[in-house]
Amino acid sequence: MIEEHAQQIAEQWLTRAAESAGQKDLEGHMGMISKRVSVQGVPGFDNIDYDTWYKQCRHQFEMAMIKSIAYKGFNLVSSTETQVVFTVFEAVMGTDGRLNEQIVEMSLEIEPDDVWRLVLERVLIENDAMRNHELSS
Repeated sequence: MIEEHAQQIAEQWLTRAAESAGQKDLEGHMGMISKRVSVQGVPGFDNIDYDTWYKQCRHQFEMAMIKSIAYKGFNLVSSTETQVVFTVFEAVMGTDGRLNEQIVEMSLEIEPDDVWRLVLERVLIENDAMRNHELSS
């Protein structure tokens, strides 16, 4: 897959993820997440699976806890015809005024229904994130 196409897939996914969260569209948001998803590196959790993510989003959306989500600093790590791996800076603004910022590595895969979904997200510690960005420059 050419880099421009991989970047377009990822950026469209990020835009839809941010919009669905901002609109508190639980079904739309979770439709972008694979049932096989694994989230790693979140303090206090060994691994977050689909069911845990669903419950967390449902609670956050019902309680209107998220004001906005923004992404910047897209960095393509690798891509194939069925997978796009990238790092991005994520900023989640809560309605309570708290800002949670982190660099995450995301892996999207195209699933049998031809929808690109998140299958892996890793919250990177600062040194890993810096090294990943340096290697790809």
